[in-house]
Amino acid sequence: MELREELKRKAGEKAVEYIKDGMVVGLGTGSTVKYTILKLGELVKDGLNIIGIPTSIATEKLAKERGIKLGSIDDYQVIDLTIDGADEVDKNLNLIKGGGGALLREKIIAHASKYEIIVVDESKVKDILGDFPLPIEIVKFGYKRTMNVLSTLGCKPQLRVRNGKAYITDNGNYIVDCKFDKIENPAELERKIDEIPGVVEIGLFINMAKEVIIGKKEGIEIMKIP
Repeated sequence: MELREELKRKAGEKAVEYIKDGMVVGLGTGSTVKYTILKLGELVKDGLNIIGIPTSIATEKLAKERGIKLGSIDDYQVIDLTIDGADEVDKNLNLIKGGGGALLREKIIAHASKYEIIVVDESKVKDILGDFPLPIEIVKFGYKRTMNVLSTLGCKPQLRVRNGKAYITDNGNYIVDCKFDKIENPAELERKIDEIPGVVEIGLFINMAKEVIIGKKEGIEIMKIP
């Protein structure tokens, strides 16, 4: 296993220690949370009893394969603990998410969670957000106009494309990846983007993460809100 994958595995598996019998657990999406779900599957096989609430179709599939009992956000409207990944995290635990395309479902589940833990490798930790293009989920109708309005905020919006076609989210929308130089004030930027008609959800997660588990070469580091 290459080093970065090993760091992801360490972080992903560490988060499982927070899960207790009987919990309703939000299951995030991405390459680091994958290791959380694989480890969780082992514990479920050994008798751990939890309900998982997946944030994407891909996560739902993996969790089912591992024998994890699943529920829906409509049946379990309060989630004890959610474990998810991030594309970037800053020292105030603000996040950029959505590289995997599941930002809308991830934010709904984060909002419903009593406690949100983020798992990342050390490459995702930044002083200031913005190296990673900010994913924004938008409706198909008038998408070019929505992208033009987004560009007035100082970014370069690019429609996400997979296999030569516009990427479609699990909710049937487009994603625009917006490259900003630096996101100095994430809360203000989120508010401005939110005002644009056609925007469904923004990949900025502010005041949602309670802890970040970082896989580092030297071991595990836990970041909490300062």
